[in-house]
Amino acid sequence: MRIGKFEIFKKGFRAYYLLVISIVFLTIVIQSMTQYTLSRQRSTALIVNLAGRQRMLSQKVLNELYSCRYHNCDYAEMKLALTKLYQMNGFLQNGNPTLNIEPLDDEEIQAQFNRLETHVQWLYHELKNFKNFDEISFNDVRYRVDRFTGIMDGIVTLFQNKSEKDIKTMMIIELELAIFSIVIIFFEIFFIVNPIISRIMDQKKKLSEIAWHQSQVFNSHMKNISDLQYVLEVEKDPARQKEIYGFIGEELDELKKVSQRMLKSLKKTTKEAKPHHLIIQKVEDFLAKYNLMSSEKEFIGDDKAHYAK
Repeated sequence: MRIGKFEIFKKGFRAYYLLVISIVFLTIVIQSMTQYTLSRQRSTALIVNLAGRQRMLSQKVLNELYSCRYHNCDYAEMKLALTKLYQMNGFLQNGNPTLNIEPLDDEEIQAQFNRLETHVQWLYHELKNFKNFDEISFNDVRYRVDRFTGIMDGIVTLFQNKSEKDIKTMMIIELELAIFSIVIIFFEIFFIVNPIISRIMDQKKKLSEIAWHQSQVFNSHMKNISDLQYVLEVEKDPARQKEIYGFIGEELDELKKVSQRMLKSLKKTTKEAKPHHLIIQKVEDFLAKYNLMSSEKEFIGDDKAHYAK
């Protein structure tokens, strides 16, 4: 895929994008798991707190009934405590979106709520009408409250155990996810990052090799050709000139060999125009100027046509 002058999604870029995307993905997953765990802990802590308050509300109902029987009666407080006790018993089983309480899905806890239901229904129906306060047996109410409190103690304990179990499960999942993330990162380091670095180092080595050939070998041959050119200009003997032409041709052959070696080094590093083509072209133009080389051209493997020897 190409955008303007930039070509993306090549092999090196794909590896880099894969590394970045995987790290971002793992970060999002870990953060999501952490937030989900915190949300679950808050929800569980709220349920345990509300279940614990149920015991307090049952005791408050009993105290308000005692006050109504033997002291001043506050019917509003009695009604409020009784309504909260009854409604919260339903919320803890069926859930409540407003309070962020999910429906109960534990069969063992639900069995305890089923035992509790008889006592809750009895208290609510017997005490919701304040006119019955004088007729209802206080001992019966206390018995129901004691039974309610005892069963609710067991329910609170079960909620706490379930919360601890959920926390341990989440910790195990987060630990496994962390280990998986480390494995993925090491995999990407050894199979993506290291190969990219190796390719970069190989390219650097090839470019260094090319630079050495250009600076040493090319300079050497070009110096020889320059010297031969000078001699050719001052030499008047046709036989000597022909011999010098032969020397220049030999130097050009050596330049072609160097060009082929440089082409092999450049083949996997760049597709841009090779700088050594310009040098060879100048030499060939110089020789062609004096009609020293054949007019036939051939490809020597570097995608450029050169004069055949």
